[in-house]
Amino acid sequence: MSAVSEVKTAMEGFRLWPGALDARAQAELVEAVFARLDQAPLYRPQTPGGRPFSVRMSNFGPLGWVSDRAGYRYQPTHPETGAAWPAIPQALLDLWDATVGGPARPDACLVNLYREGARMGLHQDRDETDLGAPVLSVSLGDAALFRIGPAEGGRTTTLKLESGDVCALTGPARLARHGVDRVLEGSSRLIPGGGRLNLTLRVAGAARGEDDQSLMTSCAPAPP
Repeated sequence: MSAVSEVKTAMEGFRLWPGALDARAQAELVEAVFARLDQAPLYRPQTPGGRPFSVRMSNFGPLGWVSDRAGYRYQPTHPETGAAWPAIPQALLDLWDATVGGPARPDACLVNLYREGARMGLHQDRDETDLGAPVLSVSLGDAALFRIGPAEGGRTTTLKLESGDVCALTGPARLARHGVDRVLEGSSRLIPGGGRLNLTLRVAGAARGEDDQSLMTSCAPAPP
């Protein structure tokens, strides 16, 4: 991390470190991500109803979050190749320790690539076994308009996340509704081919069963 400090936000438990990763750290992390994407190619998931996401996804770590007609869940293998997910980059594990820390380290890293108008509708991260463990998010590449609001509903707040910014959902904000309204295309040249990478670290715990109906309402994609 750079020397940039955490800043106070309007929502208790929503933590933000603007510019936490300097230019060199961002470039090195992008290189590590794309090297792993050779092993775990990006793909376009679908909702249980068959609707395609507008983002492309992959995962790193022992478990990866997937969505298809069987439901939302974590599993240890890529849904298209059947191969195990590659390891989480050490730089991300170090970032976790330096920010949210805690007794458990992340065992899942969701990779979202936003291009060509991709966005993400408001949703909650609730497929994890321990909903008390924090969720850490890293922004790389094009800036994004990020929306967040209370878990129980109500007024939302929008802020711009720049490349190198890091944020976390913790405590009262762990189940906050959040999403990406829009990506400011061309605002960065960091990502090969353009766009925005979002890396989300979670403590997923044991893989959840595909018949668990609670998985069906957690992460709804935005319209294409």
